[in-house]
Amino acid sequence: MAIPFLQTVLVGTYVVRQRLAGRKRYPLVLMLEPLFRCNLACAGCGKIDYPDEILNKRLPLADALHAVDECGAPVVSIAGGEPLLHKELPEIVKGIIERRKFVYLCTNALLMMKHLHKYKPSPFFVWSVHLDGDKEMHDKSVCQDGVYERAVEAIKAAKALGFRVNINCTLFNNSEPERVAAFFDTLAPMRVDGITVSPGYAYERAPDQQHFLNRTKTKELFRDIFRRGNNGRNWSFSQSSLFLDFLAGNQEYHCTPWGNPTRTVFGWQRPCYLLGEGYVETFRELMEETDWDAYGTGNYEKCADCMVHSGYEATAVNDAVAHPIKAAITAMRGVRTTGPMVPEIPLQAQRQAQYMFERQVKEQLAQMHGAEPLKKAAGR
Repeated sequence: MAIPFLQTVLVGTYVVRQRLAGRKRYPLVLMLEPLFRCNLACAGCGKIDYPDEILNKRLPLADALHAVDECGAPVVSIAGGEPLLHKELPEIVKGIIERRKFVYLCTNALLMMKHLHKYKPSPFFVWSVHLDGDKEMHDKSVCQDGVYERAVEAIKAAKALGFRVNINCTLFNNSEPERVAAFFDTLAPMRVDGITVSPGYAYERAPDQQHFLNRTKTKELFRDIFRRGNNGRNWSFSQSSLFLDFLAGNQEYHCTPWGNPTRTVFGWQRPCYLLGEGYVETFRELMEETDWDAYGTGNYEKCADCMVHSGYEATAVNDAVAHPIKAAITAMRGVRTTGPMVPEIPLQAQRQAQYMFERQVKEQLAQMHGAEPLKKAAGR
């Protein structure tokens, strides 16, 4: 695994403290979105379909650091949009590191070479570069030629300067297991420190709706990939062994969306990074007033096929802390790629999807024009 020892110790200690305090729900990773604007328009992305007035909005430095303090999670993933478009991002990163939080700066790397000099290597800082496969795979995924080569150039430059660099890779139903495995093999020579891998989430606003995976296809795809890499042991993943085992259909987990709470330019997003179904002003409101049982696979139609790390990694980490021997055995033997899979979560009782995007855009535009304060969403 590619998770540094210092991070393993500090995050593990944090989780143990929460469990000893008897807390049922607590954050593990803060998903911080200081803007929605991006310099790419990927076919599988549903995060940037906003009018320009909203895309031009930025989360100020003070608000971003207040969110970090308010949440208290030991890890902060800065996403977007493209975070490097935010002029105050170096100060945001510096402030988070000063709080001894681990920062993963997610970027498509198009601006990375231009901005490398604004950051300093630190055991608390990781560049997380979006790379969905080899040159042809990635450029097709992001709908623009030449992006793969610029990302690889930026990765090599960052490594030469002493930075930690991970890649985050999203897979869809047109992914070829042999080709994905071959791509993973190219990362070690690049000195990439770790891989974060996830099936794509079926964003309702994404232009491409044909290539999202259902849960059965997800498990089959990851078994086929891991089988080609010595049950996944050939590659360094920046994820828990039990989450990878879950992707291959060997663990029965339920989503814990509060493990990765999201703060955006709109406020704290309900219920998770992937679904925007209401916003509140404070982290306390998010945690205490959200109807968490209304969401997750088996509870809500939009969650039916989700197996994304932002929903399930926290579940796997909690399981690893509760059952360290199981986690250690899984890490040593690798992901099981044969045999029966765990039963799937039944969907008969799930409630129907609610479509709120247009209404929320109108509410946020009204607020920006001074019509009303931030509206507190209902639990659902």
